[in-house]
Amino acid sequence: ELMTGYTMLRNGGVGNGGQPWLLRWSNRIRLTWLSFTLVIILVFFPLIAHYYLTTIDDADDAGKRIFGPRTGNELCEVKHVQDLCRIRESVSEELLQLEAKRQELNSEIAKLNLKIEACKKSIENAKQDLLQLKNVISQTEHSYKELMAQNQPKLSLPIRLLPDKDDATFPLPKSNRNCRLHNCFDYSRCPLTSGFPVYVYNSDDYPFGSSLDPLIKQAFEATVRTNVYVTENANIACVYIILVGEMQEPVMPKPTELEQQLHSLPYWRTDGHNHLIISLSRKSETQNFIYNISTGRAMVAQSTFYDAQYRPGFDIVVSPLVHAMSEPNFLEIPPQVPVKRKYLFSFQGEKIESLRSSLQEVRSFEEEIEGNAPADYDDRIITTLKAVQDSKLDFVLVEFTCKNQPKASLPTEWALCGERDDRLELLKLSTFALIITPGDTRLVISAGCAMRLFEALEVGAIPVVLGEQVQLPYNDVIRWNEAALIIPKPRITEVHFLLRSISDNDLLAMRRQGRFLWETYFSTSDNVFSTVLAIIRTRIQIPAAPIREETAVEIPHRSGKAAGTDPNMADNGDLDLGPVETEPPYASPKYLRNFTLTAMDIYRNWNSAPGPFHLFPYTPFDPVLPSEAKFLGSGTGFRPIGGGAGGSGKEFQAALGGNVPREQFTVVMLTYEREEVLMNSLERLNGLPYLNKVVVVWNSPKLPSEDLLWPDIGVPIMVVRTEKNSLNNRFLPWDEIETEAILSIDDDAHLRHDEIMFGFRVWREARDRIVGFPGRYHAWDIPHQSWLYNSNYSCELSMVLTGAAFFHKYYAYLYSYVMPQAIRDMVDEYINCEDIAMNFLVSHLTRKPPIKVTSRWTFRCPGCPQALSHDDSHFHERHKCINFFVKVYGYMPLLYTQFRVDSVLFKTRLPHDKTKCFKFI
Repeated sequence: ELMTGYTMLRNGGVGNGGQPWLLRWSNRIRLTWLSFTLVIILVFFPLIAHYYLTTIDDADDAGKRIFGPRTGNELCEVKHVQDLCRIRESVSEELLQLEAKRQELNSEIAKLNLKIEACKKSIENAKQDLLQLKNVISQTEHSYKELMAQNQPKLSLPIRLLPDKDDATFPLPKSNRNCRLHNCFDYSRCPLTSGFPVYVYNSDDYPFGSSLDPLIKQAFEATVRTNVYVTENANIACVYIILVGEMQEPVMPKPTELEQQLHSLPYWRTDGHNHLIISLSRKSETQNFIYNISTGRAMVAQSTFYDAQYRPGFDIVVSPLVHAMSEPNFLEIPPQVPVKRKYLFSFQGEKIESLRSSLQEVRSFEEEIEGNAPADYDDRIITTLKAVQDSKLDFVLVEFTCKNQPKASLPTEWALCGERDDRLELLKLSTFALIITPGDTRLVISAGCAMRLFEALEVGAIPVVLGEQVQLPYNDVIRWNEAALIIPKPRITEVHFLLRSISDNDLLAMRRQGRFLWETYFSTSDNVFSTVLAIIRTRIQIPAAPIREETAVEIPHRSGKAAGTDPNMADNGDLDLGPVETEPPYASPKYLRNFTLTAMDIYRNWNSAPGPFHLFPYTPFDPVLPSEAKFLGSGTGFRPIGGGAGGSGKEFQAALGGNVPREQFTVVMLTYEREEVLMNSLERLNGLPYLNKVVVVWNSPKLPSEDLLWPDIGVPIMVVRTEKNSLNNRFLPWDEIETEAILSIDDDAHLRHDEIMFGFRVWREARDRIVGFPGRYHAWDIPHQSWLYNSNYSCELSMVLTGAAFFHKYYAYLYSYVMPQAIRDMVDEYINCEDIAMNFLVSHLTRKPPIKVTSRWTFRCPGCPQALSHDDSHFHERHKCINFFVKVYGYMPLLYTQFRVDSVLFKTRLPHDKTKCFKFI
């Protein structure tokens, strides 16, 4: 039973009315109630408490408030809150102290950062200074090595020793007829470093002065006043000059009187050594009145000489002075083209007295054929020339009888016919001009022959001189065979064949050379006098005086404005364009061949055509022999230094190129009252390598603003004031320009640094050319038969505008002092065309076209004010300029070219072993 009861309880038996089930139900009811009670307490009790509290705090009596907000003091009265207040105050004070310390630390950190930046700048400056010192040391070592290689120590100028006034120890020649420089010229009065001082007597102080031709005397005096060699101190003079002709017939003094007056000159010194007697002829009939005068050891310069009178290498044959007080009118001079003219040759003249009558002897033509020397070839010349005219194979004009009274002439000389204007009109129609020398061979040159030569060269008729015994003007320094044909009289029958066989190119070359000789040595009184002095100076081997430079009058200006770098100008990546502020500005080396030039290069400098090189002691483009390399200071001649070692070369970025290893250039910028544009252009030059200085030509009479702050670009900026507003001021040879290379640039030109450096490299390979960026060309207008200026984009060009171009400073001298004044006057008249004039000049001298670099055609900065070139009349004026310049030069010197230099490897990144030898394509 016990076992059975236990089993029933275990199995939840149903005994006792199901009591186990009831227990389970009551337990569940108890848990549910408990959970509900907890929810009521947790939810409703806070709500009731909140309501109760807010209701109590709404009481009117503030003192009965128990849970409402209280003031700080009331809270602090509470004991447990006081501790919290003290903690809050302490924490607030600590926070304030920490904030002050934080600000102090930030201030110290900022100061330290400034000190760090200053230290960095100091380090950079020290690095730059160290690099400059290294460069200076390198330059000094380089100069020392050059001096050691030359083994030429610097020498001081020798002390000048002047002879005694009487010169009693000067040796006497056996005869005045045997006078030469070695026995009739006192070299002790003319040291190499003397500068060739010349003293000119005042003819009015002597009786014969009243007999001189007024025009010649006036022209001579005007020339003397402006000559650089003339001095007023007779005691230091090397040469003494006296003008004795041309004399006027009615008041001409007797030969004995003139001789006495010459011998009484204060510095004649018994025999007249180191004196020059000048007799200039303005007419063809000038007589040789010095022939019967004893001139002693004095040199004679005139247009007429007899063989017994002329002393080769001592006396000088001068050209006639036709344009005494006037400049030649270039508009009246015919052009040099077309090459062939209406008449193949022409001659007009009449022989007043034949050689037979003058010598009182008669020879038959048969006697001449039998081998005896002919007494006079003129008869044969007349017969032959008439036969050529009658054959009508070519148009020729020969007249042996004047229609009017012929000019007076010497015996056996062919007299001129008609007036000068009539003779010039005939020569303008003649390809060749015959000049028949006097039949008397004792007359080596006459004023009539010199006049015919002058007129032929003036209008472009090539002279054909019949008679090889003639002494043409300045014949010992001029190669006349480059401008004239000198034919022996016995070859008269071959003259026609010879003239017909000359090609057009040779004809044009001879005509151009003749034009050059006429303009340089014949045309004006200044040219004649300068040529005579240059001949004497060259004979005694004294270097020429330095050519005059324009003194730059600087305008004071303030600088210091830090120039920024335009990213468009200097975005070169990792390309090294060259040193920037690592080398101090240095000038081009001075020319050192002055004392060796006169003995070596006489003919080259007197006959370089076309171009007036006689005014300068050298031409910077002439090559020199390797043995003379040590004398070379500038130019493109041989240099033993530079380039790579053994032909290996350098990387393109690291080598400047050219034959001059170290060189800089000068920027010349012309501006006129555009200060903002100018400042922007100057700032763009900041950081430009190889820049020596910037010369700003201030072309306005109004000075720059006083408060204008000029940028600091790392090189000097020279602001030059001009006398007048002229575009010719762009090409003045300012003395502040110390480099051979000049970059002429407009104030609104917009060029990148890599473009400028590329142009500089190209110019160094072609120093005698204009190398620039904007190209233009000329064209022939067939309907109007004139030249036109064209600025359209083209693959062919003939000009490079000098608003952005490199050229040699040598051309600045030629443009300002040698180029015909008529061209500069037209530039001033139109305020235009100066760039065209420079292109004409360089092409005329070199016979080469300019070089354009890069493919860009315009270089104006965006947003700049309009320049003169935007005016519609600008192009019409340039058309007129080209046609006028062609008249002045006599032909079109501009040459077309399709050659352009573009950069392929200049900014192209290639492996280092691939870029050693490639340069320009």
